[in-house]
Amino acid sequence: MFNRVILIGNLTKDPEVRYTAGGTPVTTMRLAVTSKYKQGDETKDDTLFIDSVVFGRQAETCGQYLSKGSPVLVEGRLRERRWEQEGVQKSKMEVVANNVRFMPRKDAKSAPSESFGSTESAPPDEITDVEPF
Repeated sequence: MFNRVILIGNLTKDPEVRYTAGGTPVTTMRLAVTSKYKQGDETKDDTLFIDSVVFGRQAETCGQYLSKGSPVLVEGRLRERRWEQEGVQKSKMEVVANNVRFMPRKDAKSAPSESFGSTESAPPDEITDVEPF
């Protein structure tokens, strides 16, 4: 079986960083992903709101450098979470990210590293816990 998702979108709110009982960082993010399509002569937008979860060092980096409106590319796998609330079965699809890339903002007139402010250091181009280097 093959389960792989690649999304590009903007964060709808600031990432939320938490830590497991074992001390592993976990960050949740909500992306707005918009697709354009034509219906007759009219161009329409179809926006999906998709939750994503990131683990490890990459989770901390996302929490440090990303904020509401940040454009990101998220690569990972789909997962369905199920639970019961007040006797009602609920479920939710989310992306478990194994790679998050920070994308340049469309309104940034300067280099991507300068768009994060002069007092902060620029985020790395690519972060992944999977690669050894």
